[in-house]
Amino acid sequence: MNEIRLGTIGTGSIVHSILDAVKLNDGIRLEAVYSRKWETGNALVSEYGAGKVFTDLQAFMNDPDLDCIYIASPNSLHGKYIEQALLSGKHVICEKPMCAKAAKIRELRALAKKKSLFLVDATPTSFLPNFSVLQQMLPKIGRIRLVLCNYSQYSSRYDRFREAVKEKKETEIPNVFHPAFSGGSLMDINYYNVYFACLLFGKPLSAVYYPNLASLPHKEVIDTSGLMILRYPDFLFSGAGAKDTRGVNYAQIEGEDGFLYVNEGTNGIVSVRIVTKEKDRTCDLQDMKVSGPTNRYYYEIREIARLMLEEKAEEFDRRLSATIDTIEVIEEARKSAGIYFPEDELNDPGS
Repeated sequence: MNEIRLGTIGTGSIVHSILDAVKLNDGIRLEAVYSRKWETGNALVSEYGAGKVFTDLQAFMNDPDLDCIYIASPNSLHGKYIEQALLSGKHVICEKPMCAKAAKIRELRALAKKKSLFLVDATPTSFLPNFSVLQQMLPKIGRIRLVLCNYSQYSSRYDRFREAVKEKKETEIPNVFHPAFSGGSLMDINYYNVYFACLLFGKPLSAVYYPNLASLPHKEVIDTSGLMILRYPDFLFSGAGAKDTRGVNYAQIEGEDGFLYVNEGTNGIVSVRIVTKEKDRTCDLQDMKVSGPTNRYYYEIREIARLMLEEKAEEFDRRLSATIDTIEVIEEARKSAGIYFPEDELNDPGS
């Protein structure tokens, strides 16, 4: 494979950000778009210069001109689309969360290995240049005792959600706030905090989630914000995530010999400040020639394209281990908070 010919599922804002990054990188280009509505797909094709629009999903998957499928559909559809793409012989890049159940991700991982295909988690965090800077700095602050993270992003769909709940209009609840689509703040915003923890420190001993819950018309509940507490052998991790507030996004890792402050938090890592008795300095190794809202996606697409073209399957598999750890932690936390999805019935021997 000399070039990655990409097909996309989904037409939302995240897809635009990814495709903006694709345009900035060599070795990858948009080839085709799948959308349930031809007009929506054609608008995306016209904007980014791809040649094909599909409204038939299987025809899209079978297109011989596609090497890789990028999935940005509602969360609950990820597993089905990943499986279909792998069975069609395509590499897959999937937005987080890959699935609501770790068992399903393991199945898909095994299928990808069997088919000699790449299955890639598109969470930007580990692809950001300053993430490696953060890893290098960790030993300098000594024994870690506390990790504090906040990620608050008022959702563009929250007002619509509140109105739908108030008027008891089930069909108007946005997918990102609906249990049927594996939505909610933990599966979206606070996911980044948990993933960050699993990448840096591994899987915790235990996880408890304290959510702010909204009651839906049919007696279901969904979290619009919440606090995740992870317990490690030597320290505690607190991750706040919100789709119903605005706030300062940051991560602070506190050790006995100093602390690290991460500007823009677990999904930004714009810079890393290290403070010890001897020094107080800020490090930023990002290439600021690339600027604007697509910046983090530029690094993600650049690295994914490089790893695919160099056939670094083991690197994708390593990252997938962190993804599985993250979903296992979130599953445990959701259970503690009484948050359930239809996906939870899958792979459950008792169902």
